[in-house]
Amino acid sequence: MPCISPDGAPIEYGAELLNAIKSGFITPENIARETRLALFIVRSGLRELVLAGFASQTDEIFGITDRGIEQIEKK
Repeated sequence: MPCISPDGAPIEYGAELLNAIKSGFITPENIARETRLALFIVRSGLRELVLAGFASQTDEIFGITDRGIEQIEKK
């Protein structure tokens, strides 16, 4: 399930993941609990967000980039 639209912007669930990270939920498990999405969907979405430059990853800790903040503020 993609979390980024063909035009390169996060779709609804991608923005939901970014909002969860911004709120302090920084591990896939915590993000899954907060968003009520299945863990495999969260992990897949996080990979996409990192590759697109909307999120950063260090080990199993995720952060939101300035580009990610700009995207969720547009919504």
